[in-house]
Amino acid sequence: MDKPYIICYMMTSVDGRIDCDMVGQLTGVEEYYPLLDELGLQSAISGKTTARLELAEPGEFEPQNQIPFGKETVSKKTDSPEGYDIVVDTKGTLLWQHDSQYDKPHILIMSKQVSEEYLSYLDEKNISYIVTGDSRIDLAAACEILKETFGIERLGIVGGPTINTAFLDAGLLDEVILLIGAGIDGRASFPTVFQREDAQQTAMTPLQLVETRAYASGAVFIRYKTK
Repeated sequence: MDKPYIICYMMTSVDGRIDCDMVGQLTGVEEYYPLLDELGLQSAISGKTTARLELAEPGEFEPQNQIPFGKETVSKKTDSPEGYDIVVDTKGTLLWQHDSQYDKPHILIMSKQVSEEYLSYLDEKNISYIVTGDSRIDLAAACEILKETFGIERLGIVGGPTINTAFLDAGLLDEVILLIGAGIDGRASFPTVFQREDAQQTAMTPLQLVETRAYASGAVFIRYKTK
């Protein structure tokens, strides 16, 4: 498979939780963005929940016609050597400003369940998109398109547990990097880095330790390869 080199990079509490408000209070959070820059990731991909909180506009797109688009397509609106902000939104519901209003252009990745109206909406906003997969997004195919069509060589996964786990289960992650802040969350109902909705047992994913760093703040940087 010809895909970008893909790194899942997250900041967590000692117990592996990633609630945004909590993470922002962790000792060592100031290390997160300098380390992100150091990783040299051209582009970052977020899940729908993270994008709604941090990137998209309030509200939800409601098409008049619910008929799915039903086929694969790619629409590239612009070249961006400095990278893209990429969002996974399976059925196409997030709202956006015109893409010229953002620091980086966007790419939305959706399944064939997206409506034609939503794709027209993205065209009006000058937002690039990839449609692949039937009821679910074909992440492997999307990653090939990100490299071949958009020229993305290094991709960061910086979303929540759903998208992190989807990339893990699809065998697409090359590295997992954790910045562990010096604090414990402890709330059982809050998400962890990887988290499946069902209790089905799956094979453990072995990791190879590549690098560790300790900071004066008490935070620890841990870098693993998955292969």
